[in-house]
Amino acid sequence: MTLYKIAVIGGTGPQGKGLAYRFAKAGHTVVIGSRSAGRAQETADGIADRIGSAGLVSGADNAAAAEAADIVLLAVPYRGHADLVASLAARVAGKVLISCVNPLGFDERGPYGLDVADGSAAEEALRLAPGARLAGAFHHVSAVSLWGPSAMLDHEDVLVCGDDEQAKDVACELARAVTGRPGVDAGPLRLARHLEPLTATLIHVNKRYKVRSGLRIAGLQQTG
Repeated sequence: MTLYKIAVIGGTGPQGKGLAYRFAKAGHTVVIGSRSAGRAQETADGIADRIGSAGLVSGADNAAAAEAADIVLLAVPYRGHADLVASLAARVAGKVLISCVNPLGFDERGPYGLDVADGSAAEEALRLAPGARLAGAFHHVSAVSLWGPSAMLDHEDVLVCGDDEQAKDVACELARAVTGRPGVDAGPLRLARHLEPLTATLIHVNKRYKVRSGLRIAGLQQTG
């Protein structure tokens, strides 16, 4: 397995913290990014204490984290997404940029997918940071499960979409840290507009049946 230095932008939120924990646990070097460098370092310290290795996790503001890393993962709420990506465009140029952003709304009937002018958050990110090598991945993995005690979330698959083959390959490789298997190539980047709002369906299923369900693609012979 290739080991990377990964910036998790939005790493103080539940999804970002969970992914950062899984990556660091697998041996990757992780930089937690946040608007507040102090808050990022607090989260990094908590992850380091949990995995027993302070040298693998650090914290910084979003710009410094993106600058320092080989791979940048966006794990931020959709609100404010465009401004953030635009501010990081120069720092992610030439790097693999992975988006797990889900544009969701919530009302009295529950979660639903928002209409995005570019089609999806991932496509919006590529428009705003055209120099990045972008893939969409990790949309459907529960933050609670990521931070939970299971060694691997081996009941799930990570679906990866993108037009850049290198970016997809990297995202598929990083999926091993979560599920123990490579991610599943789910097609071109435009399919992010279907993958992102599917998260709303999983949230509903989890609430209805009081579980932490995930997606698993039947019929594949994916191994670690």
